[in-house]
Amino acid sequence: MVVGDGKTETDVLVIGGGPGGYVAAIRSAQLGLDTTLVERDAYGGTCLNHGCIPSKALISASDIVHDAREAEDMGIFADPAVDMVGLTEWKDGVVTRLTRGVESLCKSAGVDLIEGTAKFVDNGSIRLAHSDHDSEIIAFDHAIVATGSRPIEVPGFEFDGEQVLSSRDALALETVPDELLVVGAGYIGMELSTVFAKLGAEVTVVEMLDDVLPGYEEDVSAVVHERAESLGIDFAFGEAASDWETLEDGRIRVATSDADDAVSEYHADKCLVAVGREPVTDTLGLENVDLDPDENGVLATDETARTDLDHVFAVGDVAGEPMLAHKAMAEGEVAAEVAAGEPAALDHQAVPAAVFTDPEIGTVGLTEAEAEDAGFDPVVGQMPLRASGRALTLNERAGFVRVVADADTEFLLGAQIVGPEASELIAELALGVEMSARLEDIASTIHTHPTLSEAVHEAAKAARGEGIHTR
Repeated sequence: MVVGDGKTETDVLVIGGGPGGYVAAIRSAQLGLDTTLVERDAYGGTCLNHGCIPSKALISASDIVHDAREAEDMGIFADPAVDMVGLTEWKDGVVTRLTRGVESLCKSAGVDLIEGTAKFVDNGSIRLAHSDHDSEIIAFDHAIVATGSRPIEVPGFEFDGEQVLSSRDALALETVPDELLVVGAGYIGMELSTVFAKLGAEVTVVEMLDDVLPGYEEDVSAVVHERAESLGIDFAFGEAASDWETLEDGRIRVATSDADDAVSEYHADKCLVAVGREPVTDTLGLENVDLDPDENGVLATDETARTDLDHVFAVGDVAGEPMLAHKAMAEGEVAAEVAAGEPAALDHQAVPAAVFTDPEIGTVGLTEAEAEDAGFDPVVGQMPLRASGRALTLNERAGFVRVVADADTEFLLGAQIVGPEASELIAELALGVEMSARLEDIASTIHTHPTLSEAVHEAAKAARGEGIHTR
């Protein structure tokens, strides 16, 4: 970073220190560019501090509690006591360690780190406002916007951190509410509903649509829905939250309405609103650089992560769906390499996705229906986990592994997994899609026994009509 007459200059200015931003900054510095990273909250962004990492920490802890309580058929009897304060301290310790790690990695790579809020002044500079109300101008050759996303607020349900909670608020709770109402049955709502149900809360989920996890195939979401109900989670579909009030006993009453304007009421200690996330682009002063986000706040980008301005890039959630940390990291690397004059481009066909519900979901590429719509003649192979020896030794029977391939060429087009460790198992199939593997490649690869990954092997063989453990 070069300091001139009243103005700081840098080759690459990265706005936002989340997964996309810090990866872009490190890669830019590795390529020899003078790089400045601006972060206004905490390094690692929402994912590390208030999303992916703390939620997975609580999921792991709640799984231990639940598995211990439900192991009677294994001959194990236990009723663990949960110290939420201690659990929260452990979770926060994990976050702190990783946050410091990100900061250390950036500094080791030679990235200049500055705390503050950035706003574009013109096509070549930003004004950086510091917490002490001072500000400075930073001029740049290239800018990479990585400001992430925030929870969407439902009108009338603005987050107060006490009774109406965002996902960030819920992850910071130091006590388990006796009754929790969750608005939204998407992946965030379902993950956190499962956590608190396993920790002892009575959970009710209200969802406008007619099932959990909109966007996933019915037989995938059905496994998660059934497991959630077995945990005691109640569902109210086709209802939208419309109003709430505090009752005399300190609890809250939430009113909902359906398509026929019929009103229902729910009482709870707290209400978690998890209806999705929106890009944070309204604080950037984009009007000063002639960049227009769409109606959802998304900045359009091309295969090189460039916006409509060749020297301004957008990565991560601000660049739109899928809002996944690993997708942001990949985009961050591409943006940095393009800024450095390297040949790089994005290929989103093999971006895996995971939902850390119980059981987990992992997907990549095309579903059977999507393959048909794309003009393929798909062939499908599937293995139910009830036929997996390893799944049964984990006391897991629900779920399956499914692969989708082109019937003529046997090229792998996609896969869907619902079951234990789906987030790990999907990596093999993501690699298969990325490298244009054929069913034969997977079917002829010997998989370790007994493992869950054998289900991947068997699904590929089943798609070729060679299944041994499937009918």
